Amino acid sequence: MKKIKLIWDFKGPDALETAKHHCVHLKEFSQIENLKNYGVDFNTLNPMHTIAFVIVDEADMKLYRDALKPHRGLLA
Repeated sequence: MKKIKLIWDFKGPDALETAKHHCVHLKEFSQIENLKNYGVDFNTLNPMHTIAFVIVDEADMKLYRDALKPHRGLLA
């Protein structure tokens, strides 16, 4: 099954801390909804842009997308 990386972009001086906090909510959502994921993490692209992401099965992508409104997604 295909894996999808759902991404949230955070920009500005608080981007890193916001992305870290968003990861907490992504993990909570997975647990509450009893959904499998293949990783929740963040990545700093530059000091003013950090992304938070979750990697999910294609079958679960719509549930995550509709509930959490990612900014974009990629094949993982």
